[in-house]
Amino acid sequence: MAPVASIVARFSPLLNAPCRLTKRDGERVTPAEIGQWGEKIAQAWLRSQRVKVLYRNFRAPQGGEVDIVAREDDLLLFTEVKTRTSTDFGRPLDAVNRAKQKLIRRGANEWLRLLGTRDIPWRYDVIEVILIEGEKPRVNRVENVF
Repeated sequence: MAPVASIVARFSPLLNAPCRLTKRDGERVTPAEIGQWGEKIAQAWLRSQRVKVLYRNFRAPQGGEVDIVAREDDLLLFTEVKTRTSTDFGRPLDAVNRAKQKLIRRGANEWLRLLGTRDIPWRYDVIEVILIEGEKPRVNRVENVF
């Protein structure tokens, strides 16, 4: 592991601090805040894996969207991040249905159009982030998911 990746993996509070799902005033963290937190955790985790994050929350004019566009060596990654506070209703990957896949594909196609080429290796990944009160975040990457 590269020195920077090793440092990120070992010392990042995003990856190593226990989760607190309530704010200091006792109010529960909102679903939108959980989603944003999950994306930050996923970004830190990717960096710890020596993946270069190129862009977060890419939105295409025609309605496509990609949570994280990244590069791993010569491979371009279009990554969807799904964050959950429980596994009671299945894994986060299950939420990436056909409609969501269509949005991700549209975003990826727009990114490739802006690059001016489709002649580079690329794939779709999903990063699952599980946040359980008092535990470190759990991160799992599912490669080439659709």
